[in-house]
Amino acid sequence: MGRQKMYLEKLSRFFQIRNLLLRQALAECLGTLILVMFGCGAVAQLVLSGGSHGMFLTVNFAFGFAATLGILVCGQVSGGHLNPAVTFALCLLGRERWRKFPMYFLFQTIGAFFGAAIIFGMYYDALWDFPGSFNMTGPGNTAGIFATYPGKHLTIVNGFFDQIIGTAALIVCILAIVDPYNNPIPQGLEAFTVGFVVLVIGLSMGFNSGYAVNPARDLGPRLFSAMAGWGSGVFTMRKGWFLVPIFAPFLGTIIGVMIYQLMVGFHVEGEVRDKLSMEEENVRLANVNTKDNPKEGTKETY
Repeated sequence: MGRQKMYLEKLSRFFQIRNLLLRQALAECLGTLILVMFGCGAVAQLVLSGGSHGMFLTVNFAFGFAATLGILVCGQVSGGHLNPAVTFALCLLGRERWRKFPMYFLFQTIGAFFGAAIIFGMYYDALWDFPGSFNMTGPGNTAGIFATYPGKHLTIVNGFFDQIIGTAALIVCILAIVDPYNNPIPQGLEAFTVGFVVLVIGLSMGFNSGYAVNPARDLGPRLFSAMAGWGSGVFTMRKGWFLVPIFAPFLGTIIGVMIYQLMVGFHVEGEVRDKLSMEEENVRLANVNTKDNPKEGTKETY
């Protein structure tokens, strides 16, 4: 045991990364990998089994619990964003430095890419056994296992609006969860609450296009599916639909931040600020009174 412990300590020292931002980005990569691996895995089971091993409800539960697990894995290191839209929101509010945004976005996308790759490898034989699985059209289309695609009824404009609403709802709820002034969630339960938010959004807003509301979760698996056999069709289908889940969530983030701050955030922060100002004023007045009325010295005894 002693020798094993010594070797493990040497390995730890050798692989330790001292750059904080890189450590945080790697943690985001792993957390997003877990999100996509479990979430897309549930979609793969549903599609490839023809519905015998899953349903729309199980996919939503899988993504909700996957978000919880991803946050638990990386939350203490990086904050557990798992979503560039969340990082963008926190940067807008000044709670994160802007240099984190491109780094987190890149590594979240990489994590999503490898999460999709794991599911592809796991269900490789099932994909080949599925008739016409690598075709972008028809009943055998399986590209939706990895990335989101619009329903037949959905236009680009409506899809853009769909992603804005979904992301704004996500950001409003997350800001409420992490706001220390607004009924803060007990420490350690934030991940479960965020997972519940993802579940609710999926149950109520998943019909149109699969509720990506996360540019990295959509872009990473889409890039992988393009390389794995589905080709450039993943980018050209429906007149460039792939741009919608990349850009619309950021606009939804801006709207979500504005709504939360204007309707809740500024007010609860103002109450705390006013309370602190009153306490400081009371302390200042108490100090002034103490200086104006010094304690009487001890009387001499004759």
